[in-house]
Amino acid sequence: MSVHPPTSGPVQLGPGAHAVLRPVDGAVITGGLLYERRRTNADVSIPDGHTRLVEAGNFHNLRLAAGTADGAYRNTLPFLDSDLYKWLEAVAWLRSAGTVPAAEATRLDGWVDDAVALLTAAQQPDGYLQSYFQVVRPDEHFIDLEWGHELYCAGHLIQAAVAHVRATGRTDLLAVATRVADHIADRIGPGFCGHPEIETALVELYRATGADRHLALARQFLDARGHRSLRADRFGSEYWQDHLPVRTADAVTGHAVRQLYLLAGVADVYLETGETALLDAAERLWTDLVTSKTYLTGGLGAHHTDEAFGEAYELPSERAYAETCAAIASIQFSLRMLLATGRAKYADLLERTLYNGFLSGVSLSGDHYFYANPLRAGDGGPARTRWFTCACCPPNVMRLLASAQHYLAAQDENGLLLHQFVAGEYAVSLAAGPIALRVETDYPWHEEINIHIGQSTDRPWTLTLRVPAWATEYRAHLNGEPVAEQPVDGWLRINRRWSVGDAVRLDLAMPARLTAPHPRVDALRGSLAIERGPLVYCVEALDQPHTLDDLVLDPDAPLTTGNRPDLLGGSVTVTATARVRTTEQERWWPYGPTPVSTVLGKAVRLTAVPYHLWGNRGPGAMRVWLPTS
Repeated sequence: MSVHPPTSGPVQLGPGAHAVLRPVDGAVITGGLLYERRRTNADVSIPDGHTRLVEAGNFHNLRLAAGTADGAYRNTLPFLDSDLYKWLEAVAWLRSAGTVPAAEATRLDGWVDDAVALLTAAQQPDGYLQSYFQVVRPDEHFIDLEWGHELYCAGHLIQAAVAHVRATGRTDLLAVATRVADHIADRIGPGFCGHPEIETALVELYRATGADRHLALARQFLDARGHRSLRADRFGSEYWQDHLPVRTADAVTGHAVRQLYLLAGVADVYLETGETALLDAAERLWTDLVTSKTYLTGGLGAHHTDEAFGEAYELPSERAYAETCAAIASIQFSLRMLLATGRAKYADLLERTLYNGFLSGVSLSGDHYFYANPLRAGDGGPARTRWFTCACCPPNVMRLLASAQHYLAAQDENGLLLHQFVAGEYAVSLAAGPIALRVETDYPWHEEINIHIGQSTDRPWTLTLRVPAWATEYRAHLNGEPVAEQPVDGWLRINRRWSVGDAVRLDLAMPARLTAPHPRVDALRGSLAIERGPLVYCVEALDQPHTLDDLVLDPDAPLTTGNRPDLLGGSVTVTATARVRTTEQERWWPYGPTPVSTVLGKAVRLTAVPYHLWGNRGPGAMRVWLPTS
């Protein structure tokens, strides 16, 4: 097997980090579902993203700030720069993988060079850079911290700059971002941004530069938040998590993306400082998140009006907001908590969100998107969109897919840990020497995972495999013999003196299953959902013989699976049994007609497809949760 040189990813812990695990940077995805989606991301999404950013005016607005263009500012939103920064970050991670054809690499590099030159020209002498305020409100810097998004944009610029230097070794964009960060530190005083994001970016800037001032500023923003110093406005202080200090908050609240980006920053600051109060808060809030405010798909956010969490167990299907950016923020938070604690539950949520609530946000074609990801849709909608006036989600999808290889494996002093199962090659350096392995699998479609040792040392080390919480049955073999070790807290650890050619096979049984909702979720009582392995399934109207509203699931009938290479790019479907609901008779009463009784008629077959594939054949009705009566 080939051994690829390590490339630093979006989370690169400092040498003194308080981490149980560290990311594996020497990872290359070679096949399977994520490989195909990443290839579409590289071939379609990222190039198309440049076209959309040009059309939407993102580059034009920065040229206005640089004084090299005429005309009016495009759009009324103050955070358009951040979309360009996320796209730049996506290009950096794509280029770091080293798999882009030469002609395409030249085109991408030209676009990036032009963007870096534009940002350098647009930056003010004092370091300030934000095109909206430079052009539209030049005398109001850092006045509108609630809605101005100046620090939010700076955070995405920093992350793009860190990705750029890690991918290319060039420091020109990093110099721009560092000047922005230093200007903020000089000017911001006791304030902080209404939209968290800069906190985790500053920690990464500290990791990239070693400059303590960036870590100190990130911690300052965490300390300042939670004292009701931002305007409450129409949504209240909870909207931007300013109602309680983060160390004492006991529930996730407000705008879901803001909350999750904030928690990723909390985890990052803990990782570099070791302040246990921050870890305690992150664990407490994560528990509230997953026990009462997370959809089956990993989606987050029940309210459309304020893009926010609802009350505990308020999880309506049709009105679910479940923004794609919230799923991305959840994945980022889960990764950091996994590194901080080594607990498998964080990898379980990362997997659920990755394969369901996140992948649903982008079409198979790679150029249409969902902003919100409901669990039920009526006839006629919604339709995927090419771009948005508020286009935060598309480039966010691009950067996560481009960096997905960094979200799959980790290492500790004892060995290599696979917390996600993706076909690829993984290499790390231990104190005892370098090790490398190859994973062959078609997961999550099929249960078999084969791991081949390609390089090892003459000293024992531990291969650790996650046994997902959904997997009630599994089998593990080493060189054809059953593995004696048993999983502990979700981890199967195999310690031995490994030899090149050793092979481990892990089979995670994937029978289709019915899942019941929590009994306190009013909107879902009397309903069940179909799952298989890590995938949540849904039914789309175009696959069914009757209107979805007339179908009642038979929970006692068996579920069957089928391979469908012809359907939606190749997928595994689940077939269930439903009965057709019909009204037997009607009668009039003082308030109008009402059905007297309903009968269940003939049994029909119900075809379910993976939730992340819905909406790729045009708009139409869809359900995740199916009534049983």
